[in-house]
Amino acid sequence: MGKDVIIACDFASAEQTFAFLDKFTGKKPFVKIGMELFYAEGPSIVRELKARGHKIFLDLKLHDIPNTVKKSMAVLSRLDVDMCNLHAAGTSRMMTAALEGLTREDGSRPMLIAVTQLTSTDQESMEADLLIKEPIDKVVMHYAQNAKNSGLDGVVCSPLEAGKVHDLCGKDFVTVTPGVRFADGDIGDQKRVMTPAEAKKIGSDYIVVGRPITAAEDPVAAYERCVNEFVD
Repeated sequence: MGKDVIIACDFASAEQTFAFLDKFTGKKPFVKIGMELFYAEGPSIVRELKARGHKIFLDLKLHDIPNTVKKSMAVLSRLDVDMCNLHAAGTSRMMTAALEGLTREDGSRPMLIAVTQLTSTDQESMEADLLIKEPIDKVVMHYAQNAKNSGLDGVVCSPLEAGKVHDLCGKDFVTVTPGVRFADGDIGDQKRVMTPAEAKKIGSDYIVVGRPITAAEDPVAAYERCVNEFVD
């Protein structure tokens, strides 16, 4: 499994997305399609980007009863995405059902990863709103272990947690990490960030990078810088 940089295409329309990706005349980057773009454009945006040669991480974070998630994953699998995700909080039954729905008749399927706790959730809100009293680090690792035991390929986590996840779940259990910024860049609303080089050193397998690339004066150069720091 090779490392890769995933560009978060957090745009409101297909037009904006294509205008941005048309700048990449060489290598077609791995892209993330989140809720905003998918809900605006529907499955057609996935089909078009696949036709253009992009790998796709469909970031919809499914969380529902097992049967609903199973049926939904079967639909996403037919879109031929490369990676999709769900909330580990949906329980092991839901994660197992998701894998069943995602797996095609020939045994192939997209990579499936789990969100442990959202980066917007801290210890205080987890205790007050979710009534989870355990330390958040322990909760994240428990959710990661549940995901592995359910047959999933990996988790979305902070780059600060990637090394711990690998220690617990093995080096082949994939870590997909947002919160990556250049050392000389604006950290925006992210509180816990790392540079691409630091994320590589600590063991992230994929980094998800949004504004440092999408808002750059030269997005292609920013992407290539990310790749050079993280992959090469």
